[in-house]
Amino acid sequence: MLEGNVYTDWETIYQENVVRVYRLIFSRVGNRPDAEDLTSEVFVKSLPQLSLPSAVAQVRAYISAAVRTVLADHWRRHYGSPLADVEVDNISRPFDLSPTSDGSGRAGRILALLPDRSRQILELRFLRGYSIKEAAGAMGVSPGNAKILQFRALRLAAEVGARMFS
Repeated sequence: MLEGNVYTDWETIYQENVVRVYRLIFSRVGNRPDAEDLTSEVFVKSLPQLSLPSAVAQVRAYISAAVRTVLADHWRRHYGSPLADVEVDNISRPFDLSPTSDGSGRAGRILALLPDRSRQILELRFLRGYSIKEAAGAMGVSPGNAKILQFRALRLAAEVGARMFS
């Protein structure tokens, strides 16, 4: 229950924050299964550490810190590097999957310039929402190989984008 600016129960904390956390994490990892797992991890780590009643601002700050930690751990586990620049200030802004006028064609132009396998892994993972395992199966490679392909494709796409739009 929310009384003024104070949470008085765990269910309200979860219900009022889960969508924002999921959208932020989904925008960072790009696929539903990982976003769902990581969102759960945020709340599993956060809720036991909070005491009730707690101020809304305090709870959101704590959850934001947990999001940063969980995402950093995820990137370290899967890609061997920390996640740079997680903007938790945007946690309350809804994630919109529809293209915008300023960036709608940018991704398509970058993808068109990539080699076939790089384009394929990025399309499967980020446009179709496949998990690493599903993308690997579709491409006929091992999940480990799919992770490497994705990492290299993302790096190449960043280079192409930097050259194209600088």
